[in-house]
Amino acid sequence: MIPLAVHTIERLVALDATSGATSAMPVVREAMRRIPELSADPRTLGAQGSDRLAALAELCEVIGWILFDAGFYRAAHRMNARALTLAELCGDRWTARFVLLNDSMLKAHTGAPRAALETAARVNGTRPLPARVSSLVLIRRAHAIAMLGGDREPRDLMARAQSRFLDGISRHDPPWAWWIDRTELLGHQGWVLARLRQWDRAVPLLYEAATAPGPSYRNLFTAQLLSALARAGAWREAEDLIAEVAPRAARIGSVRTTRTLRRTATGLLTRPGAPAPLREAAAFLLESLTATEAVSSSPRLVTP
Repeated sequence: MIPLAVHTIERLVALDATSGATSAMPVVREAMRRIPELSADPRTLGAQGSDRLAALAELCEVIGWILFDAGFYRAAHRMNARALTLAELCGDRWTARFVLLNDSMLKAHTGAPRAALETAARVNGTRPLPARVSSLVLIRRAHAIAMLGGDREPRDLMARAQSRFLDGISRHDPPWAWWIDRTELLGHQGWVLARLRQWDRAVPLLYEAATAPGPSYRNLFTAQLLSALARAGAWREAEDLIAEVAPRAARIGSVRTTRTLRRTATGLLTRPGAPAPLREAAAFLLESLTATEAVSSSPRLVTP
């Protein structure tokens, strides 16, 4: 089982980075069929051995992420819970922490910032966290507190996240910390500032994150950039961005991203003061998104 789990993890991570979560869903379905432990009660797997449990926990964590970005939020939360139980059974604290950070993001995305904040707090332990992990905890807290109406505290948390990030990588960082890079930090800095309606500071950061080379899932920063431009009333810039995004919208493999784009485009159609060319561009973007969302909403999903 361990070689199959490791191979599946590698396939899912590669597909997610190159094409997005929706392209990885067939591999998720295949894994659910071929690895019965993914559907078994985790409490019945205690005799499997720590190596097998750790491999299962990591695979469940990756599947939870794929389900989240593919728009299957309840299934993602259930898989996160399974991953956390398995990680705790085998004493894999770093995978458990990663799962908690993912689930905090999921809860914030689904409108539960207090739960997101509580989940992020569970990542801390008796010893100080390494810099990259600490930075990610601070980012999760900043998003949740901004959603709860905070103003100065989210900015302070993001400043601390940047400071911790600049401390660099150490031998104490877990293997999964590789993806927490400068672009990821910039995107979240801009996103938190956009939550605070600080458009002049948010837009340049989101633009830099959206235009930097990187994995497919960072299309989300492009969607957040369009949202910020629309909410700021930057009509020409929003129109230019739609002209760049719409032709490739059907190939975006993140449902989180396409739903954000759809929400922004729908709002622009009736936004007071939005010029006619921008409304036409928004209508074109909505048409371009139709094929993507029709596929991603397919109910034929094997879940735990």
